[in-house]
Amino acid sequence: MNTCELDRYFRSFLNLENFSGIDDSLNGLQVDNDGKDINKIAFAVDACQESFQLAAQRGAGLLFVHHGLFWGKPLAVKGSLRSRLEILLKHNVALYAVHLPLDQHPEVGNNAALSQLLGLENLEPFGSYHGKKIGYKGVFSKPITIEEAVQRISFMNRPPLGVYPFGNREIHSCGVVSGGAPWEALEAIDEGLDLYITGEMSHSLYHYAWEGKLNMIAGGHYSTEVWGVKKVMEKVAHDTGLEVEFLDIPTGL
Repeated sequence: MNTCELDRYFRSFLNLENFSGIDDSLNGLQVDNDGKDINKIAFAVDACQESFQLAAQRGAGLLFVHHGLFWGKPLAVKGSLRSRLEILLKHNVALYAVHLPLDQHPEVGNNAALSQLLGLENLEPFGSYHGKKIGYKGVFSKPITIEEAVQRISFMNRPPLGVYPFGNREIHSCGVVSGGAPWEALEAIDEGLDLYITGEMSHSLYHYAWEGKLNMIAGGHYSTEVWGVKKVMEKVAHDTGLEVEFLDIPTGL
């Protein structure tokens, strides 16, 4: 498949236009190749020199990422950006990025995947971002503990950035917004949820969570956002028959 065909394929289910004017990310094809057909796609969370070099070494013709290169403003092609683009152009690797549409997607999105790992039921949209809810909330058929929740969402058994057991020991309900969304914890408190899971904690939020008796897990920005990328990878392999590979490049953050 060429990049035009792959762009149509990704747009057929990722609904990139739904976040037009809201998402700073330039969602879609960010760097094209020379028109050559693509037989292998690599998948990673971040667009960076390391992911570009690995994609080239592994023979991928396109790299699909959650965090791309371009974020709502023009950039001079110098320094790190020039070095990154040089790798892609030298090895004829295309770059495709999908940010908020991948967080929000009800089947292959980061938050849907985390909800599935947790075993949440009766899912509803949760976590407003510029008028759109990009996360999910639900209930457990049987109450779990915060330690059990950590085990269910930990990628490669890596520990979360922080665990804050400020609420009830028995957890019946949970809201999830992956990545850097600590302040959506206030919505979780307002809606009476027992647990809120995101990627990062904020110092300024700590006392709100404690006073609101909200359990929180800061699972790590990276570790909460591998899941949607991997879900898309599995779908691509099933739908297209192309060779795929996930590039694990953890930041510890």
